[in-house]
Formats: sequence, structure tokens, C-alpha cells
Amino acid sequence: MFFLLRMAFWLGVVLILLPSSFTQRGPSTNDVGTGDAISAASATVEDLRGFCTRQPDACTVGSHLATAIGYKAQAGAKMLYDVLSEALAPHDTGSLTRGAGNGGDAKTAQTKSPQRASQNTLTPADLAPVWRGPQPRKDGKHAA
Repeated sequence: MFFLLRMAFWLGVVLILLPSSFTQRGPSTNDVGTGDAISAASATVEDLRGFCTRQPDACTVGSHLATAIGYKAQAGAKMLYDVLSEALAPHDTGSLTRGAGNGGDAKTAQTKSPQRASQNTLTPADLAPVWRGPQPRKDGKHAA
């Protein structure tokens, strides 16, 4: 949480220090140089570092609040993850066969026909072993 505050602060400082394209009309009495802006930003950071020593109660409440917000953010992220996982997950795992007679719905195929089709889809060529070892010679001697 404090990281985000620091990041917003420094991003604001960078945006302020970037040159602007508009021109001011009339005499300018509040010209702030880059060195003055950096000096003010450094003084602000130093003041923020000493805030907890000046206001310990505010720091304690702030840390409890940051912890509570962190837990809520974590719970919200988990809920969002669960919702997206359910919404984007494939509903067909491919474990049930789709029949042509029932419109391809796997659940009606299971309820209409309690016997499922065989999942033995290997051909005899798939079942044959690939390697059988050295073949014996016809003269009865083994090859070395």
C-alpha cells in the first residue's frame, strides 16, 4: 500500500517536471525551477519518513487499515480467479463419447445408455511390440 503511495507521489513529481506545451499569458510571478521542485519533493519525502514518529497512533491505524484492505483485495482476487476459471474452463473433458443419435450431448449419452462405448481404441499395429531383440540365426547359433 505504501509502495503505491510512493509511486503515485514520484509519478506526480515526474509529470510536474515534464516540460509543458502551453504558454502563459502575461507576466509570471510564480516560476518554479526544477531544482526548487526537486528540493521540495525531497523535503516532503523526509517529512513523510518522520510522520510515524510524530503520529504513532495514525501510523498504527493506517497499518491496520492497509492490512485489512490487503486481505479484502486478496479475497476479491481469489473470487475473481475462481469465477474466471469456471467461465473459461473447457466443459467437455473428452472422457465421455459423443453419440450422433443424441445430438452430441455427453450427459444425455450417459443417461440414455448406461453402457459406455469401449475406450480400447488401439489397433493391432499399436499393440505390436516395436523391438523384439536380435533374431536367432537359421544355423542355430546366436548372433553376438
